[in-house]
Amino acid sequence: MKALVLKSSILGPYSSSNAVIDSVVDSLSPETLIERDLAATPLPTLTGNNVGGLRGADELTEPQQQVQQASDQLIEEIQQSDTLVIAAPMYNFTIPVQLKAWIDLVARAGITFRYTENGPEGLLTGKRAIVVTTRGGMHKGGDTDHVTGYMQTVLGFIGITDVEFVYAEGLAMGEESATKAIDEAKQTLKRLTS
Repeated sequence: MKALVLKSSILGPYSSSNAVIDSVVDSLSPETLIERDLAATPLPTLTGNNVGGLRGADELTEPQQQVQQASDQLIEEIQQSDTLVIAAPMYNFTIPVQLKAWIDLVARAGITFRYTENGPEGLLTGKRAIVVTTRGGMHKGGDTDHVTGYMQTVLGFIGITDVEFVYAEGLAMGEESATKAIDEAKQTLKRLTS
């Protein structure tokens, strides 16, 4: 299995989503692993000055070139991988801005998706994603869980329709609840990646 592992938590060594993902990263072969910490090494965010880099203009400014180069590299990492393991902790009912920046750079018309007579078509097919989502409260399946639907939609939009979720919830509801949730998430992720 060639795996792309994406971390997005701003909490570094205190991150629950990082702890869950790190529990399996060590068991993956370094030769088949691409690991990217989106918080430790932030990506450029799209602005009016640089978004043209994703639209194929002939002459690009330096900011546009930087965005295009970052996008090219991120898309190549997906193309080289069979499985994506994505940390998507819930921040204020949605994903961290670091992960949103990655999505903005990989959702690229004509390269990772295209519009057809029948609607959008994702071009990064034949891949699998495992999304690890950690939450302080209990949100799975409820009106406040905007992470699951969004990640399912955006990954499907670029062609990744085989998406599984690993949940660790109730992390702010006492030490016992947090420990149990993290342990169960680690076991689930281990099963899905073995």
